[in-house]
Amino acid sequence: MTPPVNSQRGRTLQETETTLSGPEVISAAKDFFTRRNGIYASFLDKEGPGYVTFRGQGGEEIVIGAAASGPGTKVSGSTYLYDQQVARFFSGLPTAANVPAAS
Repeated sequence: MTPPVNSQRGRTLQETETTLSGPEVISAAKDFFTRRNGIYASFLDKEGPGYVTFRGQGGEEIVIGAAASGPGTKVSGSTYLYDQQVARFFSGLPTAANVPAAS
């Protein structure tokens, strides 16, 4: 029997590339995700070199990671419920030249 295809994968892991440095991405993520109110409010949970995690409604986790990649910084975001907010965060980052926008 073939296992079911995970239709959530495209929504739970998003990636983009930006001209910002890793620390600038992490700083921007902290500003973006902690200033929200209402059902999409989240608070800083953990932070380390190149990543930050937030907790939101019902303990939902948002993870943002940033790593140098050629001329820019590769940024990844993972979550189940906050996929639209991650996409919105990515759309506000300056996109690295010749690199596709967020998926």
